[in-house]
Amino acid sequence: MNRETFIKLRAKLGKTQKHLAELLGVSLKAIQSYEQGWRTIPLHVERQLYFLAVNQRLDTQARRSKDCWIVKKCAHKKECPAWEFQAGQLCWFLSGTHCEGTADTSWKEKIAICRNCDILTSLL
Repeated sequence: MNRETFIKLRAKLGKTQKHLAELLGVSLKAIQSYEQGWRTIPLHVERQLYFLAVNQRLDTQARRSKDCWIVKKCAHKKECPAWEFQAGQLCWFLSGTHCEGTADTSWKEKIAICRNCDILTSLL
C-alpha cells in the first residue's frame, strides 16, 4: 500500500491519526510516518485498514450480490476458504484462497494480486 491510499482510507474512515493508531494497534508516530512516506506500511496494518474500510460501509445484502465466486465465475470455489466460510467479500482478507486458480503461497503475494482485483477495489 502506498501513502496516498493510506491517507485516502483514513479519510474515508473519518478517523484522526490518533484514533486510527488506536484501532490498528500502532503508535501515533507510526501513522504519521506512514503518511509522510518515511516508513513502509506493514502488510498486517494494510490488511486491518482494508478490513475496517470495507466493513464500515457495506450491508449484508450488498455483500452477497458481489461474492468473489459469482463475480469471477470461479471453478475452484468449493476448494476455497472464501466459499467455505461464505466470505466472498472478504476473500482478500483470507489466506489460502484460490484466486487465479491456485492457493496463495504467502500474504505478500496474495495482497499484490488483491490490490488490483475488482472485488477489493470495488469495496473501497
